[in-house]
Amino acid sequence: MKLFPSGHATHPQWRMAAALVLAQLRAQMALPEYASAPTLGLLYVTDHYGNEAQALLDYLSGELPEVTDWTGTVGVGVSANNAEYFDEPALSVMLLDVPADQYRVFSGVAPLPTHAPHPGAGFVAHTALVHADGRTPELTELLAEMAARTDTGYLFGGLSASRTSNVQFAVGGDGNMAGQGGASGVFDGGLSGVAFGAGVALVSRVTQGCQPVGALRTITAAQDNVVLALDGEPALDVLLDTLQVSLDSGDPQPALRKVRATLAGLVSAGEQPLGQRRTGHFGTDTRVRHIVGLDGSRRGVALADHVEAGMHLAFCQRNVAAARADLMRICAEIREELEPEELEPAPMVSSDTLGDLAAAPGAAARGTSALPQTGRRICGAIYVSCSGRGGPHFGGPSAELQIVRHALGDVPLAGFFAGGEIAHHHLYGYTGVLTVFVNSE
Repeated sequence: MKLFPSGHATHPQWRMAAALVLAQLRAQMALPEYASAPTLGLLYVTDHYGNEAQALLDYLSGELPEVTDWTGTVGVGVSANNAEYFDEPALSVMLLDVPADQYRVFSGVAPLPTHAPHPGAGFVAHTALVHADGRTPELTELLAEMAARTDTGYLFGGLSASRTSNVQFAVGGDGNMAGQGGASGVFDGGLSGVAFGAGVALVSRVTQGCQPVGALRTITAAQDNVVLALDGEPALDVLLDTLQVSLDSGDPQPALRKVRATLAGLVSAGEQPLGQRRTGHFGTDTRVRHIVGLDGSRRGVALADHVEAGMHLAFCQRNVAAARADLMRICAEIREELEPEELEPAPMVSSDTLGDLAAAPGAAARGTSALPQTGRRICGAIYVSCSGRGGPHFGGPSAELQIVRHALGDVPLAGFFAGGEIAHHHLYGYTGVLTVFVNSE
């Protein structure tokens, strides 16, 4: 695979933004190191363009006839290499240089097969990029079912995030996938995306954005979404003790403000919560959920998820320094996995340096080159981050994407800011999911 052409732009008029993106794509496709005729397009738009999604897709498809397949969705922000567009009209496009027999676009009306065919009988899904509508009933179960349709069980992606239309893009072939009839390629609701075969090499990591503020405990009593007891103690009492606050004072507002700033990290029953016990920080086994209420009569804590006895829980809070450090960690892990012997380690970055990166958009690229052109090279990257992260959380415009570029180098990247992040078969919150495509030639 060659480098993936990519482009991004912002403009009040979607057609002008799309024209700017097309100019970037065509310029790159003329360069020898970039793919000249990719057939799979990845399209992310901010919700400012949500109501014009169909016209935008039709325009790009008409201008890029060689791109026969499209997937993507809408977010409150979109991302690109070294840049993010948050709460403004923008789009980010990347054209993936993937063999046609190594991917399959899917949607609710053209799903992946439930059972993989016999070897040699056709396409077999190995991993899948998934876009989903958070309003979809039983979404957690649907993600688990989708993961079961792949060889590895690994999904990556995120939930649409929009104040207008929760659109998804899913179109294949000549504009219509088998089974979708006259569908136009723009969908609202359910799941869609693209599955990749075993011939597409990729590396994916999850970065957490919260830090535990209390010990990891076991849920010993629960009902529906209410945690009733932790290690045999009333859950509400444990929460208040952890935060060192009381609701019994004359003015409970200070305590309630602390509770509102607190979340809960959950680990499923039967899974070993190795991340926090080994490092003191959350690992990929932890899914962060909101505290949605306090049950004074039963001394319980209500969460925005179903809970059951045997699960593990640690109360947590968002932490900028921890989020920065963890993002740099996963980038370093990806670099190490690609070039464990030849690659020089990325320079250490202090908090002061990160502040400088946020203030100076061009600084992120200086002093850090892309991965070597020999061996396993990154051809492109997809980064799905929580809508509660981004530059505003990391300290400045595009700060989060500048950290990624500083660590990975100047690689093509597209992504969006989601209403929830998907990795493995889980739905996360306040995380980032970074996936890189690798050329092993």
